[in-house]
Amino acid sequence: MPIVFVLIWSTGFIVARYGMPHAPPLKFLALRYALSLLCFGVWIALSKAAWPRNRAQWAHLAMVGLLIHAGYLGGVWAAVKAGIGAGTVALLVGLQPVLTALWVTGVGSHGERVSPRQWLGLALGFAGLLMVVAPKLGSGEITGWNLSLAIGALLSITTGTLYQKRHVKTCDVRTASSVQLLAALAVTLPVALLEAEAVDWRHPQLIGAMAWSVLVLTLGGASLLYLLIQRGAATAVTSLLYLVPPCTAVLAWALFDESLAAPVLIGLGFTAAGVALVVGAPRATAPA
Repeated sequence: MPIVFVLIWSTGFIVARYGMPHAPPLKFLALRYALSLLCFGVWIALSKAAWPRNRAQWAHLAMVGLLIHAGYLGGVWAAVKAGIGAGTVALLVGLQPVLTALWVTGVGSHGERVSPRQWLGLALGFAGLLMVVAPKLGSGEITGWNLSLAIGALLSITTGTLYQKRHVKTCDVRTASSVQLLAALAVTLPVALLEAEAVDWRHPQLIGAMAWSVLVLTLGGASLLYLLIQRGAATAVTSLLYLVPPCTAVLAWALFDESLAAPVLIGLGFTAAGVALVVGAPRATAPA
């Protein structure tokens, strides 16, 4: 499941490259949320999946949806639309494992602590991430606005991951995802209607990007992220995101013939080794 998640999540920036020239970010995301809800609705009706039983659980799931869907995706896509490079966004979002580890170390999370071996893995993975992304960073692409959007996305997904781990109880991933998407759509749609740019509904790249975003990224990737957070330690789960920029670099090389230089290949090795240390290390527990 972690391997599949990383491969799916890595296609997000590839899809953005296809779809962003033909639609404003929030209109695209609002439609993505609506179509994803329709697909989940059919799936839930056929399987008769159980919905959360109390209002508190609905509220917690809605908060996760606001943070991970509306906040993270909205920030990333808006930042790319505002001119920041996909590699730069990947680097900034790649700081999430470090932020998560700092939080876990500072306040603890269900008895979780970051071990010295995991800190070594986090450092090794971040070094590999820098090696992969650094050659792709452009000059003069960062402004105060798009940097704020990217940092907002980073803080949103980090907070959303920790919030889910702390507050959301085990429930069906299909109904849980639907509640999250409803909340994300409720806040995204009003803002999307203010975007002046029109959507080119007939362009095949937009149609392909939307289909992949709904069927693979949301129904597949977002659902897997929910399950991984539900079943694993926060630090171990978020360390998997170190693998996303390297995998994105490989996909870009395969699909767009982008350069895959020696530093990128070395960085892939560093990142993989770092994630192995974090995920494979025995979990330290907080003192009683």
